[in-house]
Amino acid sequence: MRSWQVIDLGIEAYRETWARQLALVEQRQHDAAPDTLLLVEHPHVYTLGRRREAEANVLDAGDVEVIGIERGGDVTYHGPGQIVAYPIILLDDAERDLHRYLRNLEQAVIATCARAGLAADRETGKTGVWTTTRDGARKKLCSMGIACRKWVTFHGLALNVTSDLAYFRRINPCGFESSVMTTMAEQVGAIDIAKVSGVLADELGRALDRSA
Repeated sequence: MRSWQVIDLGIEAYRETWARQLALVEQRQHDAAPDTLLLVEHPHVYTLGRRREAEANVLDAGDVEVIGIERGGDVTYHGPGQIVAYPIILLDDAERDLHRYLRNLEQAVIATCARAGLAADRETGKTGVWTTTRDGARKKLCSMGIACRKWVTFHGLALNVTSDLAYFRRINPCGFESSVMTTMAEQVGAIDIAKVSGVLADELGRALDRSA
């Protein structure tokens, strides 16, 4: 198992964390920094991935900043109550399969939800993590979008723990209707976001074969 550092940034503005990621990517490419996992909650923000339809899926951002970035995917929302995880790791030769990397991220979130008593899984053909509600509806808990430069990964995943779902109604998140989104709290009741963050770090380490 390879080593990495886990840094919990608390609450930090999106642009600050984005700059931090880019600096770490550059350093990791030159072996000037270790593999790193950043955990953070962002103030309200919408980010646009590289998908052509992303901007059109912003319906009414209102007073929330919209930022175009280099990750894959569509528009998504970040805000309080949501754990955002950014693994910045140098993939070795045996790890250089980005589809498998995404599946590993999904597995870490599925395991994190299981440890909170919530059954979660994948939706065929759609990146992210989903759950089936008591009435049989399929709902999305976690969105993902990554980037990779010289086999160093960045960007990552956003797990809705206690997020205010009203902010999703201003966009078509990942191209879906906003009603598809849910939170862990909506499904299991009161939940400690700090505890979930710690579990997520543990499960990401397990899935990506990294240890702090």
